[in-house]
Amino acid sequence: MSQAVPDLAAIKQRQQQTWASGDFATVGATLAIVGETLCEAVDLRAGSSVLDVACGSGTAALAAARRFCDVTGVDYVPALLERGRERAAAERLVVDFREGDAEALPFPDASFDVVLSTFGVMFAPDQARAAAELLRVCRSGGTIGLANWTPEGMSGQMFATNARHLPPPPGMPSPGRWGTEDGVRALLGEGVSEVRFERRHFTFRYRSPAHWLEFFRTNFGPVRNAFGTLDPAGQEAYAGDLLALLNRFNRADDGTLTGVSEYLEVVATRR
Repeated sequence: MSQAVPDLAAIKQRQQQTWASGDFATVGATLAIVGETLCEAVDLRAGSSVLDVACGSGTAALAAARRFCDVTGVDYVPALLERGRERAAAERLVVDFREGDAEALPFPDASFDVVLSTFGVMFAPDQARAAAELLRVCRSGGTIGLANWTPEGMSGQMFATNARHLPPPPGMPSPGRWGTEDGVRALLGEGVSEVRFERRHFTFRYRSPAHWLEFFRTNFGPVRNAFGTLDPAGQEAYAGDLLALLNRFNRADDGTLTGVSEYLEVVATRR
């Protein structure tokens, strides 16, 4: 039997609508430490030209701007770009936020010294094309730095839970591929001369698992969309599975949530 070929353009359109729903910027703000850590991992130098791909409201872009780099952030959700501009203005930082697609970056070849993405490019439907674009816009000898949720970590398991309740189109590749060393090596291929991996952890800190659930149900597009799509019985089952997942990864013993979520940090040198 032939393998199903997903309609990637239609999937991207639905994804764009999903990420535009809710208020992802409130979630992104809690991930600031990941952008800071990634900028240190790639050893950013002041004055470098830096691109943050699928930047959302600027997790990595703002961290790079704090290091006096020449920073551009690109995303396909205009509302998130506007929140990034607000954040940059509040901190008196300079970032050029532009609307654009991770699979068709609006920049010439070899435009940037450093190309970053935190939990962004991993969700592009056409993974090979997105990887090729990261390589294309990074100069030879430049650096690609990524932070991607691992499949087995809390966030990776959350997306797996979503997929169980709302199955993705047949043939759709899992974003979790970007969270594995083999997957990244296959995607970047001969375009890089060296690649280093580090497994790191981000801690979700909320008043309780129920607080996390309500916060994500309100603000995080994929969770919000799932609740909006499922019927009442499906919503109850989905909520139960999410709470069970949170409790499995929670290391707090006082009723709060201290959920440790693994991600893969990637630092690659462009060939």
